[in-house]
Amino acid sequence: MSGNLRLAVVNWRDPWHPSAGGAERYAWELARRFAAEGARVHYVTSRAPGQKRGERVEDVEFVRLGGRFTVYPLVLLWMLAFRLRRGRFDVVIDCQNGIPFFTPWVLPRRVPVFCVIHHVHDAQFGLYFPRWLAWVGQVLEGPVSRWTYRRHAFVVVSPSTQRAVRERLGWTGPTHVVPNGTVVAEPGGVLAEPAGDPDLVCVTRLVPHKRLSLLLDLAADLAGTHPGLKLHIVGDGPEAGMLASEIRARGLERVVTAHGYVPEDMKAALVARADLHLSTSQGEGWGLSVIEAAALGVPTVAHDVDGLRDAVRDGATGWLVREGDDQADVVRRALKELADRTERDRVATECQRWAAEFDWARTAARMRGLVDSAVRAGPAGARSERRYGDEHPG
Repeated sequence: MSGNLRLAVVNWRDPWHPSAGGAERYAWELARRFAAEGARVHYVTSRAPGQKRGERVEDVEFVRLGGRFTVYPLVLLWMLAFRLRRGRFDVVIDCQNGIPFFTPWVLPRRVPVFCVIHHVHDAQFGLYFPRWLAWVGQVLEGPVSRWTYRRHAFVVVSPSTQRAVRERLGWTGPTHVVPNGTVVAEPGGVLAEPAGDPDLVCVTRLVPHKRLSLLLDLAADLAGTHPGLKLHIVGDGPEAGMLASEIRARGLERVVTAHGYVPEDMKAALVARADLHLSTSQGEGWGLSVIEAAALGVPTVAHDVDGLRDAVRDGATGWLVREGDDQADVVRRALKELADRTERDRVATECQRWAAEFDWARTAARMRGLVDSAVRAGPAGARSERRYGDEHPG
């Protein structure tokens, strides 16, 4: 059925947006694979400065409208205009990035919608917005979303998110677990910075909920017992200036290097040579950087929070910092275990075996099964209780 499908993928950003992350990779991998099978796919999103308002990439039609907040009403207006021009979609994949697009408001009732949720934002709204606006975000994410998608279904990327939409958003409808895939570039390029002893890396967007201050606390603590330690922070974002200032203020210039954005092959090279990958995020839908590190044979130390507890298999592909643990002690324990070559090889093998279970073709095939079923049955098909991906326990 996919070959005759008319599909809209609605997402906050596209994969070439300066602030793109894992959610954009997820939406794009689905869109391009559906298009490759002959579906007519529109990817409707916001527009960063300098981006074209419309273009065709790998047979996917991109429509770019508005900015950070204006994209929401403009997408609804565009979809309504598309409908009034007697255009139609067979199904819509409506991606929630804290707030979904509420596309059922402007679609015919018979069109099934899958609301994709990477993680529940509730408490995170307060990190980015004043109290009143954070409250608005929580209402839209919770009660308004429950009502809007009541005839449709949620797609979540991990068991953590599945639990969160039920316990924290009060969602009682069907959920389908369709996990992320992973594609890792071959390590390449010439690394200007020599490896540390030990060599640590963190691949992350530089935003408040990643808790970069905890990462610097960790570096300062470990430097006292490991004089040769180097920590490489790879990624960009609005917290880049703060991070650079904090590194200077703490006197960590010789310990911590903030690389900012680097090409994929350079990023892979920095991760591949590291002893450990780190994450101090307060919560994720999944942990794409964790799986990408695992694909290169590098384990992760992360906090025992939503998403990361699914991506890290504690004691096998990494170590979790549980409530009450000292994160520096957990890293020291991990480094001590990895100092044994046999144990290091075992962990690397487990990491690569785990990462191999996640690929985008498999992700797209799971979503295709949901979509084809829903198109045949209408919204009732989207609401069926089939679940995908539960064979990967958190």
